[in-house]
Formats: sequence, structure tokens, C-alpha cells
Amino acid sequence: MMGEQTANLMSSLPLFASPEKSPLVGIARLASEGESLREGHEVEYFTLPAKSLLNRCISGRGMPFTWTINPYRGCEFGCQYCYARYTHEFMELRDGREFEQKIYVKQHTLELLRRDLKRVKPGEGIALGTATDPYQPAERRYEVTRGILEEFARHQGFELGIVTKSNLVVRDMDLLQQVSRSNTLSIHITITTLNTDLARILEPRAPRPDLRMEAIRELSAAGINVGMSCSPVLPGVTDSPADLEALVRAAAAAGAKHIFGGPLFLKPCSAAVFLPFLEQHFPQLVENYRLRYQERSFLPSSYGKRISQLITSFRKKYGIKRTDPRGANALASKLRTEISGEQLTLF
Repeated sequence: MMGEQTANLMSSLPLFASPEKSPLVGIARLASEGESLREGHEVEYFTLPAKSLLNRCISGRGMPFTWTINPYRGCEFGCQYCYARYTHEFMELRDGREFEQKIYVKQHTLELLRRDLKRVKPGEGIALGTATDPYQPAERRYEVTRGILEEFARHQGFELGIVTKSNLVVRDMDLLQQVSRSNTLSIHITITTLNTDLARILEPRAPRPDLRMEAIRELSAAGINVGMSCSPVLPGVTDSPADLEALVRAAAAAGAKHIFGGPLFLKPCSAAVFLPFLEQHFPQLVENYRLRYQERSFLPSSYGKRISQLITSFRKKYGIKRTDPRGANALASKLRTEISGEQLTLF
């Protein structure tokens, strides 16, 4: 299969040999030894050897999954608010913009996943795309995500959730249908605004909102359990009741089966990118954001509760029955997380 062939090719690529022992350790050393695969528009792609593909979620905030998979490190979409920029710091890459400029393609993924799945116990959810988008532009060339789906299609009884901002997900319709026949599968398409101009500056290299909404329509028509995430909700930018209702109404018309949203989660490394963006495009909001996020990454729980209540009311109005695709227990956990202010772009 194409994805497996690409993964095997990736695993055979040589790495640069270092003439002297590197002072870096762990993933920072592996990243420094990665071979440059090619350059795009101000983007470089590198190989990244991996010891494991499945990572245990260690968040103490009630996340609705146990395991995470990220086929890539870094994300080319360049979303101004992205919370995951800090993950490049583990590789000693301290400039927040490098997260979208240096993309690392994980190697040996099929062998690692086949081994790692033996660790998953019944009822433990797996989330694909928790820190970086599994269908970002690199996936068109390297097909690591497709290879992962090919492996899941060989198994049964797993619970897999995929979150993406890309309509490229419909490329894998055949595999998604295969996976869903023997496993519990849910797709979560992230759309933060229907305003194309706003989306272009917020998420510069992500597909347009209408293309993502069409992906929901196509997946739903094919019988795939698909919904929408409108996280993060940005105070003063995307949080008006009219805008949130428009999102829910469009998602319902497209056939979304579930929908959720939570407020912006702003780590210091993300604020270093997001606040200058606000100064350029929304200068009237800068001081408000500085005060709201001063010495904190989360907004007060009252704001998260208000957003949750708004989305719930619109969801009921337009006949979308669930916040979460997996039932009452998971829903209760999710609601607790939403109200606490966690950014819910993870599952």
C-alpha cells in the first residue's frame, strides 16, 4: 500500500553522522541528526527517528483519551494561537516560529505502532493529532498518517479519534471506512470561524473553512462518525454568540454528529507569537489579553462555562445530540474539562 511503501522508504533514509559526540541528548540529539528531506516555502523537512509512536497522555485535566499519536513534529499550518509550539523546545528549538518552519517526519512508524498497540487496554482511547495536524502539507508527500491508518485497519476493538484542520482527510476515505468497521472511530474537523479572511490570518496555511466544512459533509455522507471542534474560541475575535451559532448551524447542515469548543489556552511560548499578531490585527484587544492571561495560561472557569453553555444551546437548537461521540461518561469528563478552561483541540 502507498502509505506503507512510503513509511518503509522513510525508514531506510540515512542519517547524517556526527564526527563528534553531540552535547545534546534524547530527542534533541535525534532532531539534530535528522536528514534534511527537502525545503518548501520557508519550510524545511527533516527525518526524525522515533523509539515509540504511541505516547501516554499525562495531562491531569481529565482528557478523554489515554494515548496520543503525532506523526509529525511541528505543523506547517502556522496557526497564530497554537498551544503546541512548546514541543519544539524539547529539541532545543526555542524560536516559536520554528514550530511551523522545521517539520520533522517520524520514521519506522508502522513497526513502532504494531508493537505499541499491544500496550493499549480495552477502553483506552487513542487520539491522532493532539499536538500537530496529521494531515498537514507534509502528509501529501510522506503519507505517514495513511500508513498509520493502514495498520489500524488490520486490528479491531480500538477507539481512535482523529483531529485535523485539513480536508486532506477525505483522501483516506477508504481506510477510514475499513478502520470504522472493526474499531470505534471518530473524526473531529476543527473550524474556528466561517470568515475566510479571518481564517487566513489566524490559520495562514490551513485549508479554507468552507473546504473543511465540505470534508464534514463528505465524511458524514460516507457513514463516518464526524463532528466539529470550534476550539480554540478566541475572546473578542471568534466568541460572539452570532459567530458561534453560525458555526453550529453550518456544521449541522453538513451532517456533523457532535460538536464541542473551549476557550484559548495560551502558554508563554504561544503568547510570544500570538500577542504580536494581536498588535498587528486587533490592537484594541492587546491590553485585555495581557490582563486576562497575565501569569496564567487558562481563562477563569466562568468564561469556559459561558462558552460551553452557548454551544450546548446552539447544538440543541440545530439537532446535534452530543458534545462528544462516545457517550455519557466521556461527555461528563469533557464538560468538566471545558468548564475548567482547557483548550479542546486534542481529541
